[in-house]
Amino acid sequence: YRSHCIKIVISIVALFILCELLIYHIVLIQCNWPKLDPNKADPSIDSDEKELKALLLADTHLLGPRRGHWFDKLRREWQMYRAFQTAMTLHKPDVVFVLGDLFDEGLWCSDYEFNTYIERFSSLFYVPNRTKLYVVVGNHDIGFHYGITPYLHKRFSEAFGSPSVRLLTIAGNHFVLINSMAMEGDGCFLCRPAEIQLSNITKRLKCAKGLGTCPKGLELKQYSRPILLQHFPLYRESDEECNEPDEAPEDEKRHKFRERWDSLSKESTLMLLESLNPRVVITGHTHHGCRRYHDGFNTHEYTLPSFSWRNKDNPSYMLAIFTPNNYSVDKCYMPRESTVILLYILGILCILIYSSLSYRRYCRRYRMFKVH
Repeated sequence: YRSHCIKIVISIVALFILCELLIYHIVLIQCNWPKLDPNKADPSIDSDEKELKALLLADTHLLGPRRGHWFDKLRREWQMYRAFQTAMTLHKPDVVFVLGDLFDEGLWCSDYEFNTYIERFSSLFYVPNRTKLYVVVGNHDIGFHYGITPYLHKRFSEAFGSPSVRLLTIAGNHFVLINSMAMEGDGCFLCRPAEIQLSNITKRLKCAKGLGTCPKGLELKQYSRPILLQHFPLYRESDEECNEPDEAPEDEKRHKFRERWDSLSKESTLMLLESLNPRVVITGHTHHGCRRYHDGFNTHEYTLPSFSWRNKDNPSYMLAIFTPNNYSVDKCYMPRESTVILLYILGILCILIYSSLSYRRYCRRYRMFKVH
């Protein structure tokens, strides 16, 4: 009887280890870095830089004190922690980008709660010294445009070194990180400085391309078409044209997007595409995957789904290889929450069946022993 009890305990522990630890390695080890296609390289740009490996994710939505049950918070944060740290161990990226909505209640929380948020985020999404991590602000971090105060904007920007518009040059690749809520175009305290910064970046890119004069001391070593990273997707009417494994459910795909809420406005989208001429745009916000092509600008756009099970049963992240004249991207699909729940149900049923059979066998032997 004791041996049967030991087997049952071992089975429960093994089931827990499988569902909470091993499944992330089993699933994510199947993901590989994409390969560059030489035929897609831009022949007008020389590149002697090494390939830059980037991991991108969006919408982690760490829960705060107001919304969500404690077990919901524990479950989702453990899932994101295991998925991210397993990805870091397996892929070893050079740089990580988190595309907004790091927090679920950033716009409401007190300074104490915000500092707690930062500690939790730093713990869950810890990266080694060899890897750099950059974040883009989202509407849940500081609010939508008309709800943002100078204080909320400053608090997040200073905590993460994340201004409204930022140009990062890494291994010859130019990344433009933008606060989507600063693209309202109304000349407010947030939008006007963002427009000026964006104009300066545009001048620097044009100068590197041999067009116009360079701002003194701000010359770029080499031109390459930038990579645009932001929280809101570029303008689109809905997700109907999206056709990805992690796309929105059919009923949600038909919902019309509201400009400046669900996507950027037409005007801001056109302004960004014309001024920056990005080769690729990577966004989040919708919690569902999408891929589009802006034909008139030769620009691909990818919308990443939420990284959290709370918003997506089948979350994913992006693996990308960048060089100044080429790039390649691929999505890595994480374990489904429904799959983990099913494994628990099947595992518990098997353990219960084994326990029942073992107990009956023990009872028969016990009765036979008493008779004799």
